[in-house]
Amino acid sequence: MAFQTLRARWVSFLGTVVALVLGVAQVAAMGLLLMTMLDMPDRPVERFAGAAAVVQPSSAGWNDAQHDLGIRSPEAARGISPELRDKVAATGQTVVDRAFYAQLEGGPKDQVGHPWAVAGFGGYKLVDGRQPTGDRDIVVPSDQARTGDRVTVLTASGVEPYTVSGTVSPVGYEDAVFFSDAEAARLSPRIESLVALGPLAAVKAAVGDSATVLTGQDRHKADASEAADRETLDNTITLVPVMASVAGTTAIFVVASTFAFAVVQRRREVALLRAVGATPKQVRKMVRNEALLVGGAASAIGALLGLFGAQLLADMLISMDISPPWFTVEPSLHWTVLAPLVAAFLVGLVVSVGGAASAARRAGSIQPIEALREASVDDTGVTPGRALLGGIALVGGVGWTAWIATGSPGTVLSPTVYVVSLMVPVLAAAVLAPLVVGPLTRLLMWPFRHASGPTAMLVRESALTSRRRTAATAAPVLLTVGLSFSLLAATDSLGAARDSGLQNRVTSQYALAPDHTPGISPQVVDRVARIDGVKIVAPVLTTIYAKDEDRYDENDGLVVDPAALKRTMDLKVTEGSLDDLDDNSMAVADLWGMDLGSRQKLLMADGQEVELRVAAVYKALRGEDVAYLPQRFAGTALYARDGLARRAYITLDPGVDRTAVTAQIRKAVAGSGATFMTRDQLVESESAYARHLTEVRQRSTALIIMLFCFIAILNTLLMATADRRRDLAVLRMTGATPRQVVRFFLAESLLVSAIGLVLALVATVVNLTGLWSALFQLFGTTPIVVPYAIVIGVAAVSTLLAVIGTVLPVGAALRARAVQFVGSRE
Repeated sequence: MAFQTLRARWVSFLGTVVALVLGVAQVAAMGLLLMTMLDMPDRPVERFAGAAAVVQPSSAGWNDAQHDLGIRSPEAARGISPELRDKVAATGQTVVDRAFYAQLEGGPKDQVGHPWAVAGFGGYKLVDGRQPTGDRDIVVPSDQARTGDRVTVLTASGVEPYTVSGTVSPVGYEDAVFFSDAEAARLSPRIESLVALGPLAAVKAAVGDSATVLTGQDRHKADASEAADRETLDNTITLVPVMASVAGTTAIFVVASTFAFAVVQRRREVALLRAVGATPKQVRKMVRNEALLVGGAASAIGALLGLFGAQLLADMLISMDISPPWFTVEPSLHWTVLAPLVAAFLVGLVVSVGGAASAARRAGSIQPIEALREASVDDTGVTPGRALLGGIALVGGVGWTAWIATGSPGTVLSPTVYVVSLMVPVLAAAVLAPLVVGPLTRLLMWPFRHASGPTAMLVRESALTSRRRTAATAAPVLLTVGLSFSLLAATDSLGAARDSGLQNRVTSQYALAPDHTPGISPQVVDRVARIDGVKIVAPVLTTIYAKDEDRYDENDGLVVDPAALKRTMDLKVTEGSLDDLDDNSMAVADLWGMDLGSRQKLLMADGQEVELRVAAVYKALRGEDVAYLPQRFAGTALYARDGLARRAYITLDPGVDRTAVTAQIRKAVAGSGATFMTRDQLVESESAYARHLTEVRQRSTALIIMLFCFIAILNTLLMATADRRRDLAVLRMTGATPRQVVRFFLAESLLVSAIGLVLALVATVVNLTGLWSALFQLFGTTPIVVPYAIVIGVAAVSTLLAVIGTVLPVGAALRARAVQFVGSRE
């Protein structure tokens, strides 16, 4: 019976199939991406492909994947010790490798400096000139400069001229500048690694447990691309589950709603079955079997579509610089491919059966007498179960948002958690839709109560007598506009709040920022500091390590002059005073839980152990918490990071000639990799960088939601309108012209869209009210920013699709042959 019903009513079930195929395809594609990361192919060895063994510092208990890119373990920060270098050198020829910031003026910002001795191990070949021998000689790739050129090189030590003594063939994995061994040692005292050419057994014996000997494929761990790949894969791992949870939940909701709606449309047909003797149990079993047949076929197609769509999703992530360019998803019979496909298939099957479960119960309760009804009128939609579910949804949506707003405002700073949180009020509104269709219909149609002609009255009564149909067709519009509105407004508002917070913290008039470089050299800062009437502070980034039982917890530190810090930054000091900072103290964030006046034992990046007193505690957000350290630790920055300042803050003495002084500053920083700007320009550039990944995550999630929901809108309206040929026939039999019929269905689709938009607006208001309260606690007074153009565009496209989904089947029906009036439902 279920199979024959599907054969006879395949058009009615087509909408359910399309929704389920797309939902399963999404789940399968995202599952494939996640599982592919568990079985990544080996990346080729790059810098040390020609070396038999590479010695690197050993970092027992340190997992790079659990730390931000650029954070080194204490052992890696110190580098290879001179004692270990001598031990390894005793086993045979040993080459010292160093890696440090070195950038040609105008060159790529990720250029790196190395001693010439290691060039051959990475496939570099001298194609012109000679190797660097003097302190002012360098060798660069042939596409960067020519032999004999005089070039400017930016390093942490300063901006200095060099002569290109030779060029090498470019390689694809890095842009390097090679120095003589002595000059490289001057620029970077830290030893990155050793290339050991002696007997492997002797090298391992000499190293012991103090370092790691890398051979074979493990040598790739010494490549810089290993860390870069890890960051992009971490971004992918962070983003895809968020996208999968949001898009998957949306897909499940739409699929379940669509299938339940398909069953509701068949009340008279089910009543006929009951009239010829079918028991309620048989009716429920028939509906479940239909769900199994539809779910099985659609899930299989969706899984297959997801298999080939996964690479399209990967390409999208690559284009947004989230995933590495070599990231691919290849079809195979490996378990990492089959597992997500099987899981997606089962999800589709569960969703289809679950979507039909409540409808099957309702179908079993249909009485045979309903087959004799002339009018197809829905119930009110307010069953006790629906009322209870709606009440739970209302309390859950508002309560969850209120908890974030008052109890956990920091949640809004975590895109992974907050994106999912935004869904709660929107889904709650969708659950409540059948309960509020009546009041909303009356409210929206109230302005047209005196309209001439019967269209307004017919539209109103059609919606009121078919509340389930109206709620089901409004749901995709609600989800599309509500989720995209909430996501995009939250993204822009959070960015504006961060801008406001940075604006309030920075009190300096002007600033220096990197100009296509990773940072600013301290030499450039000194050059500006020598200008009369100028006060400048340039915090240099380093890392501090605090011992916690058997492991170290790392935190960022900024080396800065305390007096200059007070002039240029307005830190919210909650305990102590910045005036108490000296060479043996520090200021820390309140998030760290350190008591004022306590003495903290710290390990610095260069290996020295110190004890510093907590002189001040300031309020900070997660991600902005650093320790402000005395200037005697400036040298540790070359071990922890690259020794550069990320920005510099400038104030001018009262009474100076601003025009003349700013002109001197611009002249002093010309060609140094730094640019002079106002405070407002600094805030704008900083915020653009800081919120890039957050915006990419949330906007890409919103994009996937919109694409799916746009299809769901068109699909649901086509399905709902195509099933109403009887209504169309009644209108034609009572004298309505084709134009009046189209006008009626068009007006009804606009009403359905309006109901979805109103519910979306209500859900978004709940979300943004909670967001405003949370941001107020975190940043103080801050505006809610709404991207009106995008939101209006999404609403307009949703409405247009609803109109298309209505007009197309109506037009097709009007062009068809005459429709029978009595007893002509398929």
